[in-house]
Amino acid sequence: MKLKLCYLIALAFAVVLPELRGSSPVQDPASAPKAVEPAKKSKTPGKEMSQGGKDIGKGAAKGSADLAKGTASGAGKLATGHPVSAGASAGKGAAGFGKNVGGSAGKGTAKIGKGIGGEFKKLGKKSGKMHDSNQ
Repeated sequence: MKLKLCYLIALAFAVVLPELRGSSPVQDPASAPKAVEPAKKSKTPGKEMSQGGKDIGKGAAKGSADLAKGTASGAGKLATGHPVSAGASAGKGAAGFGKNVGGSAGKGTAKIGKGIGGEFKKLGKKSGKMHDSNQ
């Protein structure tokens, strides 16, 4: 019985003492210092505006594809004598068109506005430098 108690106390010390010391000689890869990633460069105003135009174009293309799929599906179902399904397919295509075009137009317009604001900001800095050198 005493031997079991000694083993139990030794086991408790073996488990608790390294934790009390705080650090272990083996370093955990999760706690290793990580390399700092360089900060992303912000886009120039021109690139921001071109990305906005690209987003608008992609949305219009996806929306047109949805509209075409819905129209074709609706026409096929109407031809086979399923008018209710045909209406549902056409409505689904129109909804997809509105979702893609509306969402992308908003996103693209925001990027274009951000780019225009950046251009005004650049012009303001140049104007301030010119104004200071004239005085």
